[in-house]
Amino acid sequence: MHVLVVLDHPNPASFSAAVAQHFMNGAKAAGHSVELADLHAEGFDPRWSMADINSDEGRATPIDVMKEQARIAKADAICFVFPLFWWGMPSMMKGWIDRVWAWGWAYDQLDDPELSLQRTRSGVLLVPAGARSDEMEDAGYLAAMETAWMKGTFGYFGFAPTKLEVLFGSKGSPERRNALLQQSYDAGYMLASSDAVS
Repeated sequence: MHVLVVLDHPNPASFSAAVAQHFMNGAKAAGHSVELADLHAEGFDPRWSMADINSDEGRATPIDVMKEQARIAKADAICFVFPLFWWGMPSMMKGWIDRVWAWGWAYDQLDDPELSLQRTRSGVLLVPAGARSDEMEDAGYLAAMETAWMKGTFGYFGFAPTKLEVLFGSKGSPERRNALLQQSYDAGYMLASSDAVS
């Protein structure tokens, strides 16, 4: 499979960047090809603009959006890596999703709200979070993310299977962080093909 890894973190030395690298190492060890879309390093503009609205209405698609859509078209699986930020995703990732997964290209909410216009792909979210799992579960945050992301956002992307891995305690001890990096490697190595659910 060809795997697209989309990273949102401005610091190339961040734990999120290390997570992305370990995931890619695992995917390559399993025989997959990988491509990294480092949104900050590449200078992606996350701002939703009139050009995007015009594109939704059938006019020309912005060139930077077309470039990202071409990357997606080549991918059999997509991994998103971003830190949990105010119990959501940071603005660069949110803007990339808002602009790239456009109405009429990714989905058509009028004809069939549940149908993705994209072919089936595997989808993985690797989300470093400083909180502990019990803190997030007790407060209902995990259930909220499952609903908001896995159904309300990535549910339109045609992903099957889809996997959310929150990397709890990512600001913890070196041992904890190493365990999370191993978990990220394993997620790449064990990446399931969409054919597995067909």
